[in-house]
Amino acid sequence: MKNCAASLALLGLVLALGSPASAHPHVWVTVRSELVYASDGSLSAIRHHWAFDDMFSAFATEGLKGSNNGKLTSDDLAPLAKVNIESLKEYSYFTHASADGHKVAMSDPPPDYRAEVKDGILTLNYTVPLKTPLKAKDLHLEIYDPTFFVDFEMAKTAPVRLVNAPDGCKPNVQPSVGMTANQSLSLGEQFFMALNAKSSFGEQFANRILVRCP
Repeated sequence: MKNCAASLALLGLVLALGSPASAHPHVWVTVRSELVYASDGSLSAIRHHWAFDDMFSAFATEGLKGSNNGKLTSDDLAPLAKVNIESLKEYSYFTHASADGHKVAMSDPPPDYRAEVKDGILTLNYTVPLKTPLKAKDLHLEIYDPTFFVDFEMAKTAPVRLVNAPDGCKPNVQPSVGMTANQSLSLGEQFFMALNAKSSFGEQFANRILVRCP
């Protein structure tokens, strides 16, 4: 489970332990993303809000005691958020971008990341800053797990928001096509176990956000 565990912190203990022949993916995440622009019109950061499926949400928070009348607060969930963010570094935080055809370098998230639970759903909120803010006419953002252990889906409503973007900038969301259960089973668990952070397999299932600015 080495590669799978690295994909998203605690995932090494999840479903695959009990069913080694089960198909990928094992965890499902609904994504809302914000592209944050500086006052001069340059893109400065990508802010993510990941809502995990109910099964993983229950697994990840099992045994945690809420300090707010039994309800879990962000402080209660801080260790969980920390281990997730630290584990995501090897995977470039599942966030890849290019601007006007050139790859965009990202920095590590600042310490304001946090996790929260609402209606039984665990959500991880974090920001990936650009190493150097930039202005671009064409921005291409991809969100995916190269091992496809985690399946990302853009939210049905308001999946992308541009924050302080220059006038005329417009986002275009291209959701992942996804993989059928039969396709996943035909590849087999051993195929997926051989994938790692440098694999390109998951890129074909990327959610893409294209932003065109004047």
